Amino acid sequence: MTAISHSGSSAGVTRQYAPYVQADWGFANHWYPALLSHELEDGSAKGVTIGGHDIALRRSAGKAYAVSDRCIHRGVKLSAKPMCLSEGTITCWYHGFTYGLEDGSLTTIVGNPDDSLIGKAGIRTYPVEEANGIIYVFVGEEDFGTPPPLANDLPAPVTNDPNDSPVPHLLDEGIVIRGIHRKLVGNWRLAAENGLDPGHLLVHWDNQILVALDRALPLGVNALTDSATEEIDIENGPKGVMNRYDRPDLYQPVLDNPKVNMKARGTVPHYFRTSLWVPGVLMVEHWPITDHVQYEFYVPIDDHHHEYWEVIATRARTDEEIAEFNFKYDNFMLPLALEGFNNSDVFAREATEEHYTRFDGWNNEMLCDMDYSIIAWRKMAARHPRGFFESPYLDED
Repeated sequence: MTAISHSGSSAGVTRQYAPYVQADWGFANHWYPALLSHELEDGSAKGVTIGGHDIALRRSAGKAYAVSDRCIHRGVKLSAKPMCLSEGTITCWYHGFTYGLEDGSLTTIVGNPDDSLIGKAGIRTYPVEEANGIIYVFVGEEDFGTPPPLANDLPAPVTNDPNDSPVPHLLDEGIVIRGIHRKLVGNWRLAAENGLDPGHLLVHWDNQILVALDRALPLGVNALTDSATEEIDIENGPKGVMNRYDRPDLYQPVLDNPKVNMKARGTVPHYFRTSLWVPGVLMVEHWPITDHVQYEFYVPIDDHHHEYWEVIATRARTDEEIAEFNFKYDNFMLPLALEGFNNSDVFAREATEEHYTRFDGWNNEMLCDMDYSIIAWRKMAARHPRGFFESPYLDED
């Protein structure tokens, strides 16, 4: 069976996933990673921006809280000069407006404790969950109601690993997580699609981690049927698509192209599988080595920037196992995988941004057969929007 062709101008095709095209600022009403736990020390505060929402995170008595990072008085960012004067509060460094972390209420003003505004105003708060070294914030409409479980916005646990190896999940007990995150140019969707894209292997053809490990990586992977990309729609649970690279009956690797005199490098095969989940989380199983998982979050900042999260998780229960993982992470995974291998992806995303910004790329891209998984992802994401982030900037017209 030959896969259905998706080639041609996408101006008409985009109607099939119009809500996805609408999500230039990202999908609202979802859990997003905000900080690594170690980045928020007790008694400190830091600011992040997610989908145009400026958010201040503050740790008080060991617990992480999230509030609007804008003082109601004159609009300065609380995180610009963090002032944490008492447990359970955060204070604006400019005029001393002090807010309760639990409900955001204005509890006092440092230089005017009898002001009539006290107790009658406040700032917004955001739900927070902290798990295995990552602080997540639920960001979206203030009146959304009770957030869904954090697990709904993360990849589903793997239960069908062909290697019978445990695939660590971000919420599992007994795992360790290390990672980095960085602000990058490019819309979050371009980053997410790059992570899933089976046709972009060429950008990694000469990568040093592949050369050093003699990894066999094809020039590309052709789908033999449309079921090569599996749609995963769990009721009241995660939504995503998976490239079933574990099924040789579904894929045909391209190992050479004599027209350009190019052949795939490496002799050591390595199993891995990629999946992409709403609102924008990639999972690469058994990468960069077996029994490890690389998770990537593409957190929208605005319509032209995203926070790129790169996290590696594995099981490690003893001090010796944790020390060994940390050694491999510091000396191998961080420099060669997260900063080396993934930097090729960063270069590609930033190069793509110009077309989608200047030339209406969503309606002027020329898709081809190897974009089957991207189309599947767009349709899946378009079917499950809880809302859309909108630009916080005033209309200049």
